[in-house]
Amino acid sequence: MHFLELIFLAFSAIQVVYLAMYLSAFVKRKSDKKEQLSAPVSVVVCAHDEEQNLRELIPTLLQQDYDNFELIVVEDRSNDDSFDYLQEASALDNRLRMVSVKYKPEHVNGKKFALTLGIKAAKNEWILLTDADCYPRSTQWIKEMSSQFSGDTDVVLGYSPYIKSSGLLNSFIRYEGLTAAIHYMGMAMLGKPYMGVGRNLAYRKNVFLNNKGFRSHLSVTGGDDDLFVNEVSNHNNTKLCMGADSIVYSKPKTTWGNYYYQKVRHMTAGKHYKAADKWRLGVFNFTLIGFWLLVIPTLLYSSMIYVSLGAISLRLILLVVLAYTASRKLGDAFEAWKVLFLDFIFSIYYLVIGLVALLTNKVRWKKT
Repeated sequence: MHFLELIFLAFSAIQVVYLAMYLSAFVKRKSDKKEQLSAPVSVVVCAHDEEQNLRELIPTLLQQDYDNFELIVVEDRSNDDSFDYLQEASALDNRLRMVSVKYKPEHVNGKKFALTLGIKAAKNEWILLTDADCYPRSTQWIKEMSSQFSGDTDVVLGYSPYIKSSGLLNSFIRYEGLTAAIHYMGMAMLGKPYMGVGRNLAYRKNVFLNNKGFRSHLSVTGGDDDLFVNEVSNHNNTKLCMGADSIVYSKPKTTWGNYYYQKVRHMTAGKHYKAADKWRLGVFNFTLIGFWLLVIPTLLYSSMIYVSLGAISLRLILLVVLAYTASRKLGDAFEAWKVLFLDFIFSIYYLVIGLVALLTNKVRWKKT
């Protein structure tokens, strides 16, 4: 057997193990045991130049079917009319409060500073986070997330897919978001939570304060969600909330350039994960890239073509079944027929963006 073929089969085997592991976790996942809790909740949103998004989001949040919540919007040095709008809106509904950031300390990430002020201003123990460019799929979002707020729970991970529209970029963004969710939800189901997304994430205020907030990564752009979860989550204190009513949709980028900048920022934060988490993700992505780089050379020079074809077929079948199963369990079905092409594009994307992120030391919260 050719040496190249041996490497390819090793990469394929590792991919199959990962995909089978995740598929097993999602298949075995039963419906969440939901408790009818009425824990007071503080929904916290940070906003920098987000007036139009706030005008869409705030009425939606105030329509949530939940009796005991407040909405805190942190207006972070905006250049638009966000401040005026929030003043007017908060005067009309006492559940809405604005926290205004006038300045930030040097060498401190802007969003983390703003989010810290919002969390400290919260009256309630449970903090539920989303972003200004998001919206809950249903009026049951707070109720669904709060159903996981049991006594031994400190962190609840939710799912935030991107809004579906036409075009290759949109399909790829949605696929990348689903892939990320398969990883972090799958690992959490396997007892090794390592990240969450701040577009749909809840945790206790005292956990935030007792861990000194974002202090360990305060200067890092990004990571207010995944790095914090990476630091405080474990198999005993973390729960998942899945299903259509718990989803928060996020507006995707509309140009490849803006998407590129966003993903470099996200991956740069990933360099600060715990070593074991970086290793697990690194092995998966390295073998994914290797699989697609070697698939054509292996088929051209294979001495055991049926073995190679079997390995390729097994991985691709598992991938499609996993995307189909996981997306429906999460509550937002993805088109399985797109998966194979998008997975190939994803390997190229990860090779390029991953290398850039490794060489990038500093990025900003928002591109200006």
